[in-house]
Amino acid sequence: MGEPITVMLVDDHRVVRQGVRAFLDTQPDIAVVAEADSGAAAVALAAEHAPDVVLMDLVMPGLDGVEATRQVKQASPRSQVIVLTSYHQDEHIFPAIRAGALSYILKDVGPEELAGAIRKAAVGEAVLHPRVAARVVQELHGARRGSPNPFTELSERELEVLRLVADGLSNAEIAGRLVISEKTVKSHVSNILSKLHLADRTQAAVYAWREGIVRRE
Repeated sequence: MGEPITVMLVDDHRVVRQGVRAFLDTQPDIAVVAEADSGAAAVALAAEHAPDVVLMDLVMPGLDGVEATRQVKQASPRSQVIVLTSYHQDEHIFPAIRAGALSYILKDVGPEELAGAIRKAAVGEAVLHPRVAARVVQELHGARRGSPNPFTELSERELEVLRLVADGLSNAEIAGRLVISEKTVKSHVSNILSKLHLADRTQAAVYAWREGIVRRE
């Protein structure tokens, strides 16, 4: 047998990390080399260890799993990211895959299936939970028919927020301009990214200019 597959666990719940590690430690061809309890720690440890595979939780305080995935892929391009989460909604799936995640599996996965997904990821093969795979296929079929129309998908207020994001305003500045709370702005931005299947504000700004939602005077 060759070198074991090196794995990093990223989850803010210690009990989850311990449970996954206890099982993976029984696999002779898999070695857990690092554990991170936050997205920021994951990025630093990925740069240090360059693991073959990263098991990434999505919802964590501070740097969330989507942004952590993007930064881990920059810090260690050879590392393959498997999202291991309880969430299967579009607003989690598509940003994670766009950020560079190879596989997307849910926390109800069986131990042997998890080990199988790690082995596949180590050779560049993706594994998607059936529910997630179905959404990705639907989305691809939809993309052939045409991408989402922002003018029908977004409310007037969301279009307004998107224009201000494209103009480079922060959430606080948008809140001041529209006389709404920063929390409401955050919620609008989140809805915009979800409806248009975009990963972050930068993509939203580029999209707004490209689709003519904002125009240069």
